[in-house]
Formats: sequence, structure tokens, C-alpha cells
Amino acid sequence: MSLITPAFGLLFWMTIVFLVVFFILRKWGFPVIVKMELDRKDYIDSSLQKAHEANERLANIQKEGESILQEAREKQAQILREAAETRDAIVEKAQEKARVEGARLLEDAKAAIEQEKKAAIADIRKQVATLSVDIAEKVLRKNLQDDKAQMDLIDRMLDDVSVN
Repeated sequence: MSLITPAFGLLFWMTIVFLVVFFILRKWGFPVIVKMELDRKDYIDSSLQKAHEANERLANIQKEGESILQEAREKQAQILREAAETRDAIVEKAQEKARVEGARLLEDAKAAIEQEKKAAIADIRKQVATLSVDIAEKVLRKNLQDDKAQMDLIDRMLDDVSVN
């Protein structure tokens, strides 16, 4: 017997045992192994599909987050612009109201000063007139102490009135 060339009987029985084991494996072993491989392939494919969908959702969520953030920034800028415009309008109104009120107070003060000036002038005129009458009365009393001086004054006044 040689190690390189086996005997015919050994070769026959090894072939029979191989065919029986192959038949048993083919009948019950290979379908289970193939089914496990197919299930594993389906699980890996579905996991890859789910991972891909999750990545897409994450990308969409990031895009939505960025758009929401951009929209929030735009709204913030718009609110700040509106607040600045409102502030400027309020300041402008207050300044205009202050100008109008200042002009009105200035006009009231001028009118009050003018009235006081007129009242003071009228009072001064009244006092001057009173003083003039008092002085004239004293002068006339002094000059017209006798009847002859009074008659001369009356004649002169009548002559002045008839000339004018």
C-alpha cells in the first residue's frame, strides 16, 4: 500500500461517506446556512438603508435648523430696525413737541412782557399826566392870584382858539 495511491476499497467507502455527508448537508445544513446568510444580508441591507435614511433626516434637520436660525436672525434684525425706527420717531415727536412748547412759552412770555410794558407805559403816562396837572395847577395858582391875571389868561386862550 502506498500513501500516494490509496486502495480501491478505501476510495469507494470514502466516496460513499462523502456523498452521504454531502446529501445530509445539502438537505438540512446548506439551506439553514444559506438562510442565515440571506437573513444577515437582509439585516445588513436594512441597517444600511436605515442609516442612510437617518443621515438624510439629519441633513434635513440641519438644513431646517439653519433655515430657522437664519429666519430668527432676520426677524431679530427686523425687530431691531423697527425698534430703532420707533425710538427715532418718539424722539422726533418729543423734540417737535418741545420745540412747539418752547415757541408757545416764548410767545406767551413775549405777550406778557408786551402787556406789562404797555401797562407800565400807561401807568407812567397816567403819573406824568397827574404830575403835569398838579404842576400846572400850582403854576396857575401862583400866576393867577389876582383877577386881572386871570382875565388876561382867558383872553389869550380865546385868541389862540380862534386863530387855530
